[in-house]
Amino acid sequence: MFENFNDFLDKMKGKTVNVVGLGISNKPLIEILLKAGARVIGRDGNPNATVPYDIELVLGEGYLDNLEGDYTFKSPGIRPDKEQFLEFIGKGGILLSEMEVFFDVCPCKIIGITGSDGKTTTTTLISELLKASGYKVHIGGNIGTPLLPVTKSIKKDDICVVELSSFQLMTMKKAPDISVITNITPNHLDYHLSYEEYIEAKLNIAKNKAEGSFTVLNLDDKTTGEYLESIDGDKRFFSLNGNEKADVFYKDGYIYCGKEAVLNIEDIRIPGMHNVANYMTAYLAVKELTDKDALLKVAKEFNGVPYRIEFFAEKDGVKYYDDSIASGPVRTMSCLDTFARQGEKIILVAGGADKKFDFAELGRQIAKKAKALYLVGHIPTGKELKPVENTAEKIKNAVLCAAPDFPVYVFYTMEETVKAVKEYAKPGDVVVLSPASTSFDKYKNFEVRGNHFKECVKNG
Repeated sequence: MFENFNDFLDKMKGKTVNVVGLGISNKPLIEILLKAGARVIGRDGNPNATVPYDIELVLGEGYLDNLEGDYTFKSPGIRPDKEQFLEFIGKGGILLSEMEVFFDVCPCKIIGITGSDGKTTTTTLISELLKASGYKVHIGGNIGTPLLPVTKSIKKDDICVVELSSFQLMTMKKAPDISVITNITPNHLDYHLSYEEYIEAKLNIAKNKAEGSFTVLNLDDKTTGEYLESIDGDKRFFSLNGNEKADVFYKDGYIYCGKEAVLNIEDIRIPGMHNVANYMTAYLAVKELTDKDALLKVAKEFNGVPYRIEFFAEKDGVKYYDDSIASGPVRTMSCLDTFARQGEKIILVAGGADKKFDFAELGRQIAKKAKALYLVGHIPTGKELKPVENTAEKIKNAVLCAAPDFPVYVFYTMEETVKAVKEYAKPGDVVVLSPASTSFDKYKNFEVRGNHFKECVKNG
C-alpha cells in the first residue's frame, strides 16, 4: 500500500484520518499525521480521554458513530469486524493499524515474534543477541516504543525485533522476514470468537512469506504441528523435549544446534526450563546473525524481563517472586514447575479476571507442587468490582477437586492476601504471584498488578 515512509506521508496529506483509541501508542501517530497535513479525528470510548493536540475528538459511548473520511487507524484491542468499521470500509474507507503501515515502510529486516507464552522474553533475548553481535536493534510492538514515529532514523542495515499479539496479527497482510511462534495454547478467549480464530490470528505471522524468509516453530507444540501445512516458506524447529529431528534441541543439560552443543544451561542466569526454551527459540531465529560467544555472554548477563518470575525481595527467610505476566494457567503451571524442579516450598498467589480458561489441570498441578494457595478476588457482600468475572472460585474449586484438604485461602484485596501470606510463610518458603488470570478485574494491566504486589510485600 505504501512504498516507503515518505510515500505514506504524501498519501496522508489532505486526507481525513480517524485514530481510534487514544492511548500512549497512538499519540505519536497523531503527531505524524498532523505534520503530514491530515485532518485527524480522535475517537475513544473513554469520555475523559485527552490528547496534547488541537484535534476534533469523539468520545464516550458513541465514539465509533458516523465514521467518515479516508483512513481509520484502530488500536489492536478493538475488533476489526465491528459494524461501524465494516460500514466505513463499505463506503470506500481504508481500515489500518500502525503496525501494518510500519511493515510496509520499514527499510530493514523485521523479526516478528508471537505465541501464547514466552514471546516477550524471546523478543528481548533476540534483541540482546543481536546487540551482542554488533547490530543496531529497534524493539517494538507490544514492548518497546512505537516504531512508526522513528522510521526515518532506521537504517537499512539495522534490525527491527517486534513482539506481535493475536490482536495485531488479525489484520496483518505482510509477514516479517523471520517469523517466530513460541507455542499456541488457549488464550484471549474473552476477545476472540473462538479458539480457532485465535489460532488463525497467530498463524498469520507466517503467511504471505517472501522468498528467503522462514518461520521458527516449536516441534513439541501440538497445535502448531496440526497447522504446519498452512505455514508458508521454510520452517525451523526447536524442541525442549530433546527431539533430535529439531534444528535446535535440549539434551542432557545442553542446548544443541545439530550435533554441536552451543550452550550449557547452567550458564543461563534466569531460572526455569521454559527459559531454556526461550533461549533455543531466540538462537534458532538469529543463528546466522550471531555466534556462540554472543549466546554465552547474553546467557550469563541477562537478568530477565520484569514481572516474569522476577525475584524482588527476601524477608524473614522467605523469598518473593513476581510473575504477574502469567495471565493463563499454562504460564502459571510453567512457573510452578520452575520452582518444583528446584525442590522449593511454594506458596502461590493467584486469581484475577477470567478469560474463560479450564483450570482443571492447573488445580492438579497446584495440589501436587505447591504448599498453599492464596487467591485474590473474592467479592464480599456490598463490594463491587468492574463487570468482569473473577477466577478465584474457579481456581479454588479446581484445586479442591484434586485435593479436598489442600490449604486454599481467598481474600478480596492484595493487601489482605499478602498480610495473610506473611503470617503463614516460614523461612525457606517461596512466595510467587502467578495469577493464571488477567489483571482487569482490579488493575489497568499486569504491570500495575505486579507493582502493587511488590509494594504490599515491601511495605506491609
